[in-house]
Amino acid sequence: MERFHFERLLSTKAQRRRFLIGAGTVAASAIASWTHKVVAQPRFSADPFNLGVASGDPLPNSVVLWTRLAPDPLNGGGMPHVQVPVRWQVALDENMRKVVQRGVAMATPEFAHSVHVDVRGLQPERWYWYQFKVGNEVSPIGRTRTAPAIGAPINQLNFAFVTCQKWEDGYYSAYRRLAEEDLDLVFHLGDYIYEYGIPSTGGARKVSLPEQFSQETQTLEQYRLRYALYKTDPDLQKAHALFPFVVTWDDHEVDNDYTNEISEKNDPVELFLNRRAAAYQAYYEHMPLRQFSQPQGTDMLLYRRLTFGNLAEFSVLDTRQYRSDHPCGDGETPRCSAALDPSKTMLGKKQERWLLDSLDRSQARWNVLAQQILMAELDHKIGSGEVFWNDSWDGYPLARDRVLSHITTRQITNPVVITGDWHSTFVNDLKLNFKDPNSPTVATEFVTPSLTSNGDANVYGPYYGPMIPENPHIKFFDGDRRGYFRVNLNHQRWQTDLRIVTTVSRPDASVYTLASFVVEDGRPGVQSS
Repeated sequence: MERFHFERLLSTKAQRRRFLIGAGTVAASAIASWTHKVVAQPRFSADPFNLGVASGDPLPNSVVLWTRLAPDPLNGGGMPHVQVPVRWQVALDENMRKVVQRGVAMATPEFAHSVHVDVRGLQPERWYWYQFKVGNEVSPIGRTRTAPAIGAPINQLNFAFVTCQKWEDGYYSAYRRLAEEDLDLVFHLGDYIYEYGIPSTGGARKVSLPEQFSQETQTLEQYRLRYALYKTDPDLQKAHALFPFVVTWDDHEVDNDYTNEISEKNDPVELFLNRRAAAYQAYYEHMPLRQFSQPQGTDMLLYRRLTFGNLAEFSVLDTRQYRSDHPCGDGETPRCSAALDPSKTMLGKKQERWLLDSLDRSQARWNVLAQQILMAELDHKIGSGEVFWNDSWDGYPLARDRVLSHITTRQITNPVVITGDWHSTFVNDLKLNFKDPNSPTVATEFVTPSLTSNGDANVYGPYYGPMIPENPHIKFFDGDRRGYFRVNLNHQRWQTDLRIVTTVSRPDASVYTLASFVVEDGRPGVQSS
């Protein structure tokens, strides 16, 4: 059995580029070539840790720590074009007195002075605290947690999953309440930023913004500015500082509804790939990701899996970078013959094969697909006939069938899909034959609402609500509330609580549980709790 699933994703070349600094391993690419002056004792006009700290991708003996030096975050970062050594340390206590690991990483201008530290040699299934220091400035203290040892018996896992946090549509009250939860980790399922231009009045937040934010993001500098804006939010920073995050993207990190090399507006491929490369680099620069995810030109390896003892294994998917262009065109259409072409793929051949092989090898009680877009069928046509949204799995029905058929024929244990993107809440039974309500249920899907996107407006409830009776496998729907999903998982059952904030028009909104659903061990399909 593999002890560290990530290691198989690292090429021999990438492994040669790693070297030891202090007690932690840091990618050589994060140090970069010594072409820039190194400033050992820099001075800053403002706090260089304005964007906070974060951790992610926990393994039994390792976790990634992140920060970015940005004393002037909304003006390009405010850093000189030099390399800066950043000290880091990891402790057993929140006062940082029992330090167990320490080292130095280099923040370079090539990566916007971001730092990714892969700390090794930690103990499984325990909390740690961490902090960065540069010159005389110290960062906030962050908290993180390692995964249990592979195959170790564990009783439960608590996590949340979130999606779609358009900054100008409202405050991150959901993150403020999420930070109060008892969680082991958080999954972010995409649309961390939105690429659209933001009104100078700041949208629903009513905050005056510099003119450059009114432009749609196209360049590396613009994407960096957009992440910097989002990461200045104190509630987002607090959630990142309290829990390790596992992140994947959807479309708005680059361009709405893009597929592989095709942009929404069908821009020339070379032009769009330049934009995609810029977006991918900015994403890496601002997320707690391992070195194997560092972009290589226009490509970035993001799909991966994480295992938590004998209880759960998560396959984190990328449904954007490798997919075929929409077989039936973008938007809503009847299903065309091109959608039934078996060569059309959502994940790409390599990722699809990796997913199916991963499911085959799993020894975990629960097998979870963490991904972006609605997997259940959603017929948009009321009455006779069918209409589907082609950017979801409905646009790639045979690709969906391949995954669900594999789960069925290989008898994969307790499959659950967690999904973002839709700005709505869905709880779905997944079937091989969605047309037959009596068809056996293969897996369960939970679709979390947006954190802020669409604000407090009532948009999707009136639109999708009349369609739900046409789709009896959809067991619960709500279109216009904002929040996140909280999961308590043990060997007997999976419980999802739909945590909803009362409004996103102010940051201190309260949270409540709209509904709870349970999936029992060995029994696909949801039940109301």
